[in-house]
Amino acid sequence: MKALLLIDIQNGFCPGGNLPVPDGDQVVPVANKLIDSGKYDLIVASQDWHPAGHGSFASSHPGKKPFEIGTLSGKPQMMWPDHCVQNTKDAEFHPAFHLDAVDFIQQKGQNPAVDSYSAFRDNDQAALTGLAAYLRDRGVTELDLCGLATDYCVKFSAIDAVEMLPDVTVRFIEDASRGIDPAGVKAAIDEMRARGVAMISSKDALA
Repeated sequence: MKALLLIDIQNGFCPGGNLPVPDGDQVVPVANKLIDSGKYDLIVASQDWHPAGHGSFASSHPGKKPFEIGTLSGKPQMMWPDHCVQNTKDAEFHPAFHLDAVDFIQQKGQNPAVDSYSAFRDNDQAALTGLAAYLRDRGVTELDLCGLATDYCVKFSAIDAVEMLPDVTVRFIEDASRGIDPAGVKAAIDEMRARGVAMISSKDALA
């Protein structure tokens, strides 16, 4: 069973959104080509789904500005602009994204006291989203993943997939992803590779 996991292809992370990833919208046509290819038995999308006033938002911490380091529940936390708030346009999937073909949507980031980059669990690793069990129950043996942003949610999802689904081959589709910071993207790719994630292109995935 081969699955495709599309990470956070939402308005908030695309140009015009509250936390835009440079060229984030350019992943959409590549993701759609993968979705429409017929190569995958199961297609899953993750969705950042924060309550208003989430603790990772700089606006929740007087005196803090976006992209400063603060604390959340006693741990260091990047302070983000308010983004992907539940039931707002910012949290919706990109309008050109082929959402109708997605079999399952995994929402994340709903606990205001902890951030959740990974589609599999919160950052403190205490609360699981249930995605690993969902994939395991469906007999997934191969998992390709991509989306936004490479140096945060994609990286943490890929690493958690390797750890939590040890019998699954995990591959990162590089050209179907974009990151926030070039240095961070390089470091993320190096870390994913070191953890056993294979690096491929969409051409490889469609071959």
